Amino acid sequence: MNKTLNIIIIILAMGLIVYNVTLVDFDNPLQGDSTIALIGIVASLCAIVLLLIFMGSKKIEKKLK
Repeated sequence: MNKTLNIIIIILAMGLIVYNVTLVDFDNPLQGDSTIALIGIVASLCAIVLLLIFMGSKKIEKKLK
């Protein structure tokens, strides 16, 4: 995967986080659709972290070669 694709996926994940935050009912965050929105937020954050780790490992791999 090249760098631009990683950045596009990170931006899409951030967009999903913003969208899911709008769906959360902060009075009852663990009721109904709010639970699904919270799961979506956590999943998007995990995707971002994994992509950042992947990008860092690719930088290290280039330096070792």
